Amino acid sequence: MMPEVLFAPWRYEYLVAEKSNGCIFCRAAASDNEDESLVVYRGRRVFVLLNRYPYTNGHLMVAPYEHLPRLSDSGVETLNELVSTVARGEKILIENYRTDGLNIGINLGSAAGAGVEDHYHVHLVPRWSGDTNFMTTAGGVRVVPEELSVTRRRLAPLFEAAS
Repeated sequence: MMPEVLFAPWRYEYLVAEKSNGCIFCRAAASDNEDESLVVYRGRRVFVLLNRYPYTNGHLMVAPYEHLPRLSDSGVETLNELVSTVARGEKILIENYRTDGLNIGINLGSAAGAGVEDHYHVHLVPRWSGDTNFMTTAGGVRVVPEELSVTRRRLAPLFEAAS
């Protein structure tokens, strides 16, 4: 019996991309192309962008503009804005994606799973009851039904309205 084939062509870009071309957060912060950089919202000290390789629909990241490896390296103003922006993202995702919950986390250092060790960021991952389905369990595959460009267009006005 032949196994089923699941195509995920958007992952190919990640697999073959040059991994040493600078910090993804610094590039996104400096970009003026919101669609390309996937930036959803820009505050004074922090910004929000979509995860290019999301675990679920609406997977957001909040990062400071400053290139810093740890929370403790940031000043109180940045930390205050970071937490208030994470809270805004929580509210927006729960209300507009009708999530049953969220995973909110920060990985500091490679031992903790940080993919980008030198620019800290907070992940907001929407979760729904029963979202660990047979695709993830049996095939090690996640299905994200909404395209990133659609997610960005959907979320950007909500962050602006909540400002």
